[in-house]
Amino acid sequence: MKTLILNTIIILALAIGQVYSAPRTKIFNHATNPEMIKTIPDLVPDSCVASGLVAVGRGQYVYLSAMNFGDNTAITNETWTFVSRPVGSNATLVSVPSLSWYKFRADSIGTFEIRASITTSSGTHDTTIRIFSTKFVGTGNFQNVPALYPNCMVCHSGNPDFAEIFDRWEVSGHANIFRQQIDSGSAGYNTNCMKCHTTGYDHNLANDNNGFDDVARRIGWTWQGPPAPGKWDSLKTNFSELVAFAGVGCESCHGAGLSHASNGGDTARIQINFKAGNCGTCHGEPWRHSIYQQWENSLHSDPVFEGRNVAAANRNGLNDCNRCHDGESYVDFTKKRLGTLNLTTADQENIACQTCHDPHGNSNEYSLRSLSAGSDTIANGTSYAGAGTGKVCMTCHQSRRNNQVYVTAGGSLTSTWGTHGSPQTDVLFGTNAATFGFPYITGSHKNIENTCATCHMSAITDTGTVTRDKVGGHTMNLHDATANYDHTTGCVSCHAGVNSFEDFMAPSDFDGNGSVESWEAEVEGCLTNLRISLPPTGIDSVAWQLIAQDSSNLNLRKAFWNYQLITNDGSKGYHNPFFVIQVLLTSRNYTVGIQQAGTEVPEVYELSQNYPNPFNPTTKIDFAIPKTGAVSLKIYDITGKEIRTLVNGETMFAGKYTVDWNSVNNTGQQVASGVYFYRIISDSYVNTKKMMLIK
Repeated sequence: MKTLILNTIIILALAIGQVYSAPRTKIFNHATNPEMIKTIPDLVPDSCVASGLVAVGRGQYVYLSAMNFGDNTAITNETWTFVSRPVGSNATLVSVPSLSWYKFRADSIGTFEIRASITTSSGTHDTTIRIFSTKFVGTGNFQNVPALYPNCMVCHSGNPDFAEIFDRWEVSGHANIFRQQIDSGSAGYNTNCMKCHTTGYDHNLANDNNGFDDVARRIGWTWQGPPAPGKWDSLKTNFSELVAFAGVGCESCHGAGLSHASNGGDTARIQINFKAGNCGTCHGEPWRHSIYQQWENSLHSDPVFEGRNVAAANRNGLNDCNRCHDGESYVDFTKKRLGTLNLTTADQENIACQTCHDPHGNSNEYSLRSLSAGSDTIANGTSYAGAGTGKVCMTCHQSRRNNQVYVTAGGSLTSTWGTHGSPQTDVLFGTNAATFGFPYITGSHKNIENTCATCHMSAITDTGTVTRDKVGGHTMNLHDATANYDHTTGCVSCHAGVNSFEDFMAPSDFDGNGSVESWEAEVEGCLTNLRISLPPTGIDSVAWQLIAQDSSNLNLRKAFWNYQLITNDGSKGYHNPFFVIQVLLTSRNYTVGIQQAGTEVPEVYELSQNYPNPFNPTTKIDFAIPKTGAVSLKIYDITGKEIRTLVNGETMFAGKYTVDWNSVNNTGQQVASGVYFYRIISDSYVNTKKMMLIK
C-alpha cells in the first residue's frame, strides 16, 4: 500500500512538472548605435539609430526579439504580426537574420501593437508589446527660457522630486554639451555632432517628428561654423523655441514625450530605462566614442543571474543577490529604496551605464552614483570610504560575509559556503582573511588614488592595435587572451618598464618548486599546494563534502575560507601580493599540521642549535618566527667581527626556516677552524648561539 501511494505521488509530481514546464515569451526592444548601422549588413540600409525605448519619434526604426524564459527549451519557430497599427501606416515586420531580430519603421503617429508567438519542444506561447510613435516636445525651463506646453517641465516643475532631478540635470554635461560646443568647441564641430548633443535629432534618416533638426528647420535656425563665443546667446535670443531641444534632454533617455503628455501623463507611454543600449546610441561610435563597445567586452554586460526573493528587511544588504547582479536593483540600493524585484531572466537588467552613473548628473566625479550613509564598508566593518571613484566597484566586489563570525559559527558546510564570488576589496585592503593567532601584513595598493579605476580603467590603446576596446576603459579588463596582451598602463607610473604581468618577479621561491618565478606563478603554485593539502589530501582538488564531514575543525574551516578568498579574488596576487602569499602559506602550514601532524606555524620565536656541531664545512641553522617581520641572521668570529650575513633584514612570513652556512665569509673566502657565533634579530627578539668549525 505504501509503495502504491509513493508511486502515485511521483506520477502526480511528474504530471505537475509537465503542466508547468512550458514556454513563456518576453519581447525585447533593442537600441542600435552608429557602429551597428555601419557594420551589420541587415541594418546598413536603415541608416537610423534606434533608441530601444517604448516611445519613439515618428519615422524611427524599432528592433524587436523574442525570448523564452518559461523553461530551458529553445525556440524552434516564431511568428510576428501586427495586432494593430495607426491609421495610414504601411509598416511591415521584417526579419533581421544576423541578429535574430525583427524590425519595422514607425511610419505614422499612433500606437503599434505587435504580437510574437513562439514554439518550443515544450509548447507554444505568445505575448504582445505596444510601441508609441509620436513627437518630441522638449524639456523646457533650460537656461531660464520658460517652459511652454507640451514641454516636459510644464507639468513636472511642480513636483519636488522632478524639480530636484531637473536642477541636477541643468548643470550636467548632458544638458550643456551643445551650448558649450557651439561657443567653444573644436573647429570641426558640425551638424553630425549635434545628432548626439541635442534631443530628437534624427541620425541620417530624415523624419518629421519635432526633434531638434525639425524645429531648427521650421523656425529658420541654421548652423554657421566654426564655434565662437556668443553663438549660444544668439540662438537663445533669436530662436528661443529651440532651447528646449538644445541638449541631451529628458526624451533622449525616456522616449519621445507627446503621447505621454497628451494622454494625461500615462506612464506606460514613457520609460525609465536601465539598458546600456540607450546610452550606446551616442556612446557607441568608435573610434572616439566607444564606451559602449568597451562595456560589451566587459563581464558587466553579461552578469550572472540570481533573482532571489529577499525579505524586505534584507533588501539592499549583502544578503540581497539582486543588489549586485541586477542593474536596476543596484540603483535602488544607492537610493535606499525597495524597488521591484527582478526575479526572472526576462526581467534582469545588466550592469549598465545607468547602474554606476546618474544620467541626470550629480556633484560626484563622472556623476557616479552616491552611496547611502554607512554602506561604504565590507562585511567585517572595514571602511573603504577613501577609495575615491573605486568605491562604486567595491560595493559589489567584496565578500558578503565576516569571516570572524561566519567561519567560527559552526554548522554544516554546503556547496555555497565561503566568501562569495568576488572578494577583491577584502584582498586589496588585506582584511577578512581567517587568522591563526597573528595579523597578516598588507601592501599599499589600497592607497592608490581611485583604487580600482586607476588600474582597471587606465587609458586604452590607440586605434591601430587589435586590443582596442578590449582592455582598459569600461572593459575593466587588464588582459586580452586573444592577443596575449597584458594592459600594464596603470602600473608603469610606479613600476617603470613593465610590459607584462610576468615582469613582476617575486622575491622568493614561495611555492617551493626550486625556482623564483613571477608573482602570479608563485601565487598559482601556493594555491596548488594549499589545494593539495585540503581534503582529499594529496590530490590537486578540493571537496567541500569532505571538509563538511569535519566541520567542527576550526583551523580546517579557516584554511578553506582563505583558499576561496584568494581564488575568488582572481588577481593572482597582484591586488595585494605579500598579503596573498602569507595567507596561503599560513593556511597550508596549519592544514598540513592538522591532517599530517607536520609543521605548524610556531607560537614563539626560536633559534635552534646548529647541526651538525662541530661541523666541516657545512652546517644548518633552524629558526622559527611566529609573525611576519624583518629578520636578520649573521655570523661573527670570536672577536665579535661580522664575517657572514645569511639573512639581511628581509621580510619573512611566520613559519619555520632552515639556512645553510658553508664556512665562507662575505667575500666568498673559506674561514679558519674555530669558535663562531650566530645571532638572530626579529622584532624585539634577539638570540645568540655558539658553534664550532673543525677542519
